[in-house]
Amino acid sequence: MIIQWSEEDDCFLVSLPDFPGQKWRTHGETYEEAVANGKEALESLIISYEADGESLPEPNIYKMAG
Repeated sequence: MIIQWSEEDDCFLVSLPDFPGQKWRTHGETYEEAVANGKEALESLIISYEADGESLPEPNIYKMAG
């Protein structure tokens, strides 16, 4: 899960880059809300993949800049 502040949207945007589709999956007005919404989105994706009999995408390894 990648969480990034968006000045344009005035909120934290949440991305789940290992899952194909739209770039931003959810958001939150606070970092904590974004984390909670990101977890909920991830749980929904897992349930959807399992219901469709699909394997989950292989996780990528991302290195933090710094």
